[in-house]
Amino acid sequence: MVLSIPAFLPANSALLEQSLAVLKEYLPSPVPMLGVIDQNIPIPFKQMVAEAPLNHLFAEAIAEGEFDGFEGRRIRFEINGGQPGITIGFWADRLRVIDGPGEAIIRGSFAAFKTLAERRQDPDQLFFQRRLVIEGNTELGLGLKNLLDSLEWSLMPIPNSGMCYFQGT
Repeated sequence: MVLSIPAFLPANSALLEQSLAVLKEYLPSPVPMLGVIDQNIPIPFKQMVAEAPLNHLFAEAIAEGEFDGFEGRRIRFEINGGQPGITIGFWADRLRVIDGPGEAIIRGSFAAFKTLAERRQDPDQLFFQRRLVIEGNTELGLGLKNLLDSLEWSLMPIPNSGMCYFQGT
């Protein structure tokens, strides 16, 4: 859900923070709705939306061969319960969104993935706390976790939009 901040509220106001806290507490989880939407979105649309930003974000690492060990491999990222989720593969020097299962599955809550993306907590802590779980080929999943942890990238807020974007450095 994207909430725009009214112009009369400063982005760091106490009223805004309290209002968002109340919304988080009382609004139902968006995950079931996202699961239904995810199941009805065709894979070409997911590819169009996700592949270009992922390849741009990790372009330097891909060019340096950091992803070469993942050639032909598939890893699925899932919100607890299985939906929504996305399976990512690496072929011909490109990250690709594919349809189907992954050899490894990294599963967790939306909040855990957000914490990971924002780099607010060490990835190992998220796994040790069981907020994120690797299933299937754990060696493959840990390899990707370690690679992502070693790369320079961040989740940047878009001012006054309630949305974020990834930025590689």
